[in-house]
Amino acid sequence: MKKILLVGICIATLIIILIFTKGFGLFTATGSFLKNNEEFKIPLSDISENAKWYEYESSGVAIRFFAVKASDGSIKTAFDACDVCYRYKKGYRQEGDYMVCNNCGRRFLINNLGTENKNIGGCWPGYLPSKIDGQYLIIKTSDLENGRWRFA
Repeated sequence: MKKILLVGICIATLIIILIFTKGFGLFTATGSFLKNNEEFKIPLSDISENAKWYEYESSGVAIRFFAVKASDGSIKTAFDACDVCYRYKKGYRQEGDYMVCNNCGRRFLINNLGTENKNIGGCWPGYLPSKIDGQYLIIKTSDLENGRWRFA
């Protein structure tokens, strides 16, 4: 009986840690805010060919997105939810040069990301505009808010 109680306490502790650390670093918070919280900035030095996920909190809703460097050196950003499969809240994973929908399995070449949905009504990483300013990638918080519906 004591072993079961100890295991239960350990599991509860891990769940609490998971909740308060947002997945043991699965989603990072290396970005910061500029101009009275109107812009979210990420140091370009944090962005590589390996996708990195970020989270923006909006009235209790965690809006998730990723940034990744394409093979041509351009930076691609997208919501961690697609235009169709967002309801399942499974997001994307990276497999080499592709981002893969964790719900339907469709694969998207990283070099092609960063545009509006090319197949209206089909799975496509949610468009999230961004720009480079000096040594930072800048994303307007209003653009993050516009994608909130995918996570609410």
